[in-house]
Amino acid sequence: MERHYGMDWLRIGAFGLLILYHIGMVFVPWPFHIKTAAPADWVTVAMLFPSPWRLTLLFLVSGYASRALWLKSRGTGGFIANRSWRLIVPLLFGIAVMVPPQAFVELVTQHQYPRAFPAFWTQDYWRFAPLHGLFLPNWNHLWFVGYLWLYTLGLAVIAMLPGGAVAQRMFDRVFAGTRVLWLPVTWLLLTQVVIFQRWTDSQDVIHDGIAHLAYVPAFLFGFALARSPAVMAWLTRLWKPALVIGLAGYATTAAIDIAYAGIYGVQPPWAVGRVMLAARYIQCWMTIAALIGIAEVFLNRDHKWRATLTEAVFPFYLVHQTIIVVTMFWLLPLALPAGIEFAVLVPVTAAGCWIFYRLGREVRWLRPLIGLRLSSARRTGPTPVRRETPA
Repeated sequence: MERHYGMDWLRIGAFGLLILYHIGMVFVPWPFHIKTAAPADWVTVAMLFPSPWRLTLLFLVSGYASRALWLKSRGTGGFIANRSWRLIVPLLFGIAVMVPPQAFVELVTQHQYPRAFPAFWTQDYWRFAPLHGLFLPNWNHLWFVGYLWLYTLGLAVIAMLPGGAVAQRMFDRVFAGTRVLWLPVTWLLLTQVVIFQRWTDSQDVIHDGIAHLAYVPAFLFGFALARSPAVMAWLTRLWKPALVIGLAGYATTAAIDIAYAGIYGVQPPWAVGRVMLAARYIQCWMTIAALIGIAEVFLNRDHKWRATLTEAVFPFYLVHQTIIVVTMFWLLPLALPAGIEFAVLVPVTAAGCWIFYRLGREVRWLRPLIGLRLSSARRTGPTPVRRETPA
């Protein structure tokens, strides 16, 4: 399977956007681990643009990358062992080390938790019970890693079934032409709007069935797309109309949000709320389809920084939210304007992620903890070498 540089860049951009999105969560009225002193309703207009599609896109590009890893693996057992090592080890490390500061800050700022962090980490964090409504220990933003591992196990089972070549040909035919746009949209509207109504995720793998109805098909779509030049060609042809429809969906949700002071402010009437929800899922798939087409047309080329950034995005993802929450915790007592807080959070988060990655990759025993191969890396700067595969 030839490496698709455009999908690498799309994955890098998706994780980068997610980091900016989590910084934005500090400044909107939506629930988050820490908030600025005066969250602003107007910020929701910007946040509504990536909100419907950011996670679905991450699962899709993860499925795409899984196809390459599947082909490189020594059988099903080797694939499962590789993915478990690269996902479960950093997940457990994150739950034990990176998530506790987030939970501590949330308890202190929102529930007046009185104890110091060492006492919290060594005692209260491992209670396996709720504390002020927050179940501890927690995986917070690392739920994505847990879901991805479970989807990978399911994928391995499906891939072992006979008829894989037939299934791939069916995918090529079913999603040919404009069906690659309207079939996924129809599925999302039926499962997320008509039968169920999903505004957000529970991040609880047992009780998040409606979200699985969106994320699992996206993951499998990415896996099949990786070996489907025909469907990729249709996405390349249709990215412009898909982008127009996606932007129209965003314009609809933004207009309703502005008119009703945000979905966490004045609630719109039931019918208007259903229109807004439907527009979100139309925007979701159309934006993803457009981004895949854009990646194919404009980004499918290598660059000296691509391999490094491809390797770095997973460590960035693991640590970024802890940096955001802890940095904002230090900024709150300064009572700075929100604009200055944002101007500080962005470079501090970027620098902290980069330091975390650069230090972790050079220490052999730390590499598995941040989702990298155990083998030592000798690269010291940007390089086109493609030894590292995405997590």
